[in-house]
Amino acid sequence: MKKLLLISSAFIFSFGINNANAQSTNPPFYNDIQNFKKQDSINPPPQHAVLFVGSSSFTKWTDVQNYFPNVKIINRGFGGSILPDVIRYANDIIIPYHPKQVVIYCGDNDLAASDTVTAEMVVARAKQLFQMVRNKLPDANIAYVSIKPSPSRARLLAKDEAANNAIKSYLATQKNTAFIDVYHAMLTGSGQPISEIFLSDSLHMNAKGYQIWQKIINPVLLK
Repeated sequence: MKKLLLISSAFIFSFGINNANAQSTNPPFYNDIQNFKKQDSINPPPQHAVLFVGSSSFTKWTDVQNYFPNVKIINRGFGGSILPDVIRYANDIIIPYHPKQVVIYCGDNDLAASDTVTAEMVVARAKQLFQMVRNKLPDANIAYVSIKPSPSRARLLAKDEAANNAIKSYLATQKNTAFIDVYHAMLTGSGQPISEIFLSDSLHMNAKGYQIWQKIINPVLLK
């Protein structure tokens, strides 16, 4: 009996380790995506809506629907995601909704992740995401919100602007697209980020920052 208990305990311990290892091998933001899927199963979002997808500037815009009351919006911003994360989960949180418009905000965290990440790398990632969405949703409008200037990442302003300019030029060669320039509206006259529109972390925006985005994004959204 004692031997049996020891074997059972060993099995349970081993199962626990294997289960923990399985969880640890999940890709970044796996749990966030599963939570989205759970939400969708309980309360299916509307088809042919406007989809906001990308990183935490969208995640933290929890009341985004209030800013655009005449537009049906699905917000699928997640964590501190980078463009490869959005690409990884596109078949989970972009394609299934069949949105009439996909509004992307991402690239900010890519540049901040490492000094080795260049503006050219971000542009290549943005193009990859664009082509993936375009191939799966050929009729959807695709809008890209420019990388914003943040006080805590002021060292990256030159890279931000280079990436923004290249993405804008690329989208200009594609049909049914829009480049939404929030970058310049968030700068002072001396070319520095406006500190008053950010939270205490100097990275994420407060309501004043989102009001700037509202004015610039609203004309581009498909009603």
